[in-house]
Amino acid sequence: MALITTTDIFKKALNEDFAVGAFNVNNMEIIQGIVDAAKKQNAPLILQVSAGARKYAKPAYLVKLVEAAMEDTGLDITLHLDHGESFEICKECIDSGFTSVMIDGSKYPFEENIALTKKVVDYAHPRGVVVEAELGKLAGVEDNIKVDAKAATYTDPQEAKEFVERTGVDSLAIAIGTSHGAYKFSGEPSLDFERLKEIHKLIPNTPLVLHGSSTVLPEFVDKCNEYGGKIPGAKGVPEEMIREATKYGICKVNIDTDLRLAMTAEVRKYLVENPSEFDPRKYLGVARTAIEDMVSHKIKNVLNASDKK
Repeated sequence: MALITTTDIFKKALNEDFAVGAFNVNNMEIIQGIVDAAKKQNAPLILQVSAGARKYAKPAYLVKLVEAAMEDTGLDITLHLDHGESFEICKECIDSGFTSVMIDGSKYPFEENIALTKKVVDYAHPRGVVVEAELGKLAGVEDNIKVDAKAATYTDPQEAKEFVERTGVDSLAIAIGTSHGAYKFSGEPSLDFERLKEIHKLIPNTPLVLHGSSTVLPEFVDKCNEYGGKIPGAKGVPEEMIREATKYGICKVNIDTDLRLAMTAEVRKYLVENPSEFDPRKYLGVARTAIEDMVSHKIKNVLNASDKK
């Protein structure tokens, strides 16, 4: 068991048309639910930490929780920084033991994004850490990442090729129609598969990443609302579209919103049905089980990653 990079498993994913689930973590129960599912499914695993998670749980706690998860399960795990906004944040995570970092320079002009990404790559690679970058802008909200739909831009295939060649980045997050958070499509959900195919054709050996890939299953939104929530109806990315995308270079799929919805639905249900209960182990216990079930479903039925470890 060890903290590992994504290099070897992404090569396998490119050859065998599956994707590795990258699940956002915030506390012990979420981590336990995710790793228990990965162990049962014999699947590779990325645990990723956002800026919001680092602020909430504190980096030292999160690293130690992941180390405990490895000791408990015997799993090799990639510990990844999600949406690092600066070189300094990426450096801090690299120095503290992360094996993968994302530098998100997508808000900058093309040349500035390249310069920032290359700076992180030049620091990370000599230390055995891999780097993900982003080209294009996804709409939606995730922690402190907020992009209005009108400001969203799809990834240009030719720019993607130039970006990878000039930065030496290990994987590239692209914008082809997904969106952060629980959101509504203006029409029927869709991904630009022709754009994806062109990007993959131009950089066939570069693992591609989908952010904002939660499916926002109605059953969890409805359960949240049934037990006192006010979550609006939303349409996520259909699961069959995620499965299709793994055929064209998508090796990493980020999942956060679905975990939050599954966990919150079960906590709300438990507290409504047990109004006198005040033991957090009880309602966090059912939340942990909900996380495990959700992650098992994603690994087996969406990512095609069971028995790919």
